[in-house]
Amino acid sequence: MTPAPWSATILTLYPEMFPGLLGMSLSGDALARGTWALEARQIREHGIGRHRAVDDTPAGGGAGMVLRCDVLGAAIDAVASPGDTRPRLLMSPRGRPLTQARVRELAEGPGIVVVCGRFEGVDERVIAARGLEEVSIGDYILSGGEVAAFVAIDACVRLLPGVMGKAVSGDEESFEGGLLEYPHYTRPREWEGRAIPDILTGGNHGAIARWRREEAERITRERRPDLMGASKSHPTKA
Repeated sequence: MTPAPWSATILTLYPEMFPGLLGMSLSGDALARGTWALEARQIREHGIGRHRAVDDTPAGGGAGMVLRCDVLGAAIDAVASPGDTRPRLLMSPRGRPLTQARVRELAEGPGIVVVCGRFEGVDERVIAARGLEEVSIGDYILSGGEVAAFVAIDACVRLLPGVMGKAVSGDEESFEGGLLEYPHYTRPREWEGRAIPDILTGGNHGAIARWRREEAERITRERRPDLMGASKSHPTKA
């Protein structure tokens, strides 16, 4: 029996945004081949009343509006049955940072359900009641969770078997080994007075591997020293 493809279901007020970028390049080719599946569902289908209201004023007062728990709970129930084991992500600036390690875990599973928030936020009760995992792609505020959903899904899809050209093509990228990636070069050998480092053209693969490791460590120390501890237990592959 052919296993079901990795699938992403997105709950959003703007399903017309999808597939968007996910329908292009590597992810788009894989989507067309059936390597993974994508479904965008309209939260407003479960809205309240004639106008399909999805939000209301925040309890306790304050600016903005909040997505209702009953509406969002019904939207989640409509796409994720009790037997659906896919993690349920809520894209949120207060969530845990999305790491490459978590992306790899998600890519190895059956897929994800992604809730895209809007307005001031989501009623806290539905987060607890539906087991939503709050995920952040950075310390900044977006207009909604859709852009963050693109990031999370793209990061997962590129790791699915057969999506990248070579199975090892992602092994040495930034964050895979706890370090930022080493510099890359290609032809021409010299450009605007800047040459490819001689060590990369000498054919000594052991020396090249050491140089790449040293450069990865240097760049990580300069730009992301917080990652250096993790790199000791997760060495970059040579």
